Amino acid sequence: MLIRSITAVCLALSLASAWAQTEPPVAAASEAQAEPEQILVVGQRPGPRLWKVSKDDHVLWVFGTYWPLPKKMEWRSQQVESIVAQSQELLKEPGASLDFGYLRTITLLPFMIGLDKSPNGATLHDLVPADVYQRWLALRKKYLKDDEGYERKRPVFAAEELFDKAMDQNGLSHGQEMRKQIVRLAEKNKLKVTSTTVELGVDSPVKAIREFKKASMDDVACFNTTITRLETDLDAMRVRANAWAKGDIDVIRQLDFPAHESTCTAAFVSNAVLKEQAGLATVPERMRSTWLAAAEKALAANRSTLAMLQMSTLLDPKGYLADLRAKGYTVEQPD
Repeated sequence: MLIRSITAVCLALSLASAWAQTEPPVAAASEAQAEPEQILVVGQRPGPRLWKVSKDDHVLWVFGTYWPLPKKMEWRSQQVESIVAQSQELLKEPGASLDFGYLRTITLLPFMIGLDKSPNGATLHDLVPADVYQRWLALRKKYLKDDEGYERKRPVFAAEELFDKAMDQNGLSHGQEMRKQIVRLAEKNKLKVTSTTVELGVDSPVKAIREFKKASMDDVACFNTTITRLETDLDAMRVRANAWAKGDIDVIRQLDFPAHESTCTAAFVSNAVLKEQAGLATVPERMRSTWLAAAEKALAANRSTLAMLQMSTLLDPKGYLADLRAKGYTVEQPD
């Protein structure tokens, strides 16, 4: 639990490409969404085909990642394998990290105790509206151990644990294995693997941790949207997960991409310690500029490059690829 308190911050930031740009408009419910899918696809699945960014004879192929995905799906894309075989570099997804390093984290462990607890002994019952609290109790009993310990957590941390357990029990996963598989494939083919993660520095970690424990967070909205999504969006999650797994780009284009993660990321930004000492206020722009700079450098240096971006980013008309198009690169969507 101690390490999880820090990694929860990193997770919220690494999911922040939804935060780093305007989300695409919510589409009208598609025919696929109108007929909920209770069964998740299993076995080997390719995911969607790739976007193509090019200039002269240099190409950047972009694979659209997504989560949640079917837990029992085995990802394999022959198109990705073929592109990796002829490429020179892999660009990983944009993200941000507040990682102090292993040795430093060990030193900080005693100070991290209680990091995920609400200040001044407040409980969820004290912090969230009464109707939301009753809905939380119903979901807690369904997905979590009926443990009073959850009541002492900050709403954002309680919401994260609830969502993770609910995804697992509903046959869904974060899709991290698929991302790791792409990296392993790149390393096997001796590609240069380039991180585009923005590293966030904190001058005095011990002071920052102590202040974080005492500082308030505007995280009730995160708690509420997480509960609402679990109550209303599970069937649509299955539809989206299946559409991605099968590579059904026509269905994918029609689906909306509700991102309660952006609301939860905003909760961390509301914490004065993280905002001021870790520089969270400038993270969206830094993430975008870091990934785009790496993409342009790769396009100039390599005949072929593979990159990863979240699917919502690729479908966003104002997303990262719009910047490349504006600079004169040709951007082609998959058929």
